[in-house]
Amino acid sequence: MKVVSGAFGGLNLKPVPGNNTRPTSAKVKEAIFSMLTPYLNNGVALDLFAGTGSLGIEAVSRGFEKAYLVDKAYKAINTIKENVEKTHQEEQFVILKKSATEALKEFSEKKIKFDLVFLDPPYRMKITEQIILDMIENDLLNDGAIIVDETDYNVELSSDKITLIKEKDYKDTKVVMYQFGG
Repeated sequence: MKVVSGAFGGLNLKPVPGNNTRPTSAKVKEAIFSMLTPYLNNGVALDLFAGTGSLGIEAVSRGFEKAYLVDKAYKAINTIKENVEKTHQEEQFVILKKSATEALKEFSEKKIKFDLVFLDPPYRMKITEQIILDMIENDLLNDGAIIVDETDYNVELSSDKITLIKEKDYKDTKVVMYQFGG
């Protein structure tokens, strides 16, 4: 697993030990960032189910000022820390060992807003809609923020504040890109 492009391009990243984490494949990661290219700018990224931290690290590699990497699993957090250390830019990352709900609550309390959000929860959870609605309700998205959802089912959003931009299937993975506001 490697950083595809940018300042950390080619950097090897460590996988999370065991079988509890499903890392984003290189093909899917490359496709995600290819889809994101017209929308990439600087700002703050959130990788809410970070696993290895690969997506957030890639965002910073490509010019984002900061990435928040959140996971509740101890092994994932240790892996994220090791992967972030390899960048030698630790100050550009905030690593949080919390559930998604706890992290969103903390971001709301601290009035932290995001320009790019990666959602890749365990497929069995089917919680994407609720997370996106919670982020809108708690004012966690800057206008024009992009949300990238990696899932295995069709998401039905009931908000007129989110626009579907792109959707692509890769075997058992569906990548859906939304934009918040205008």
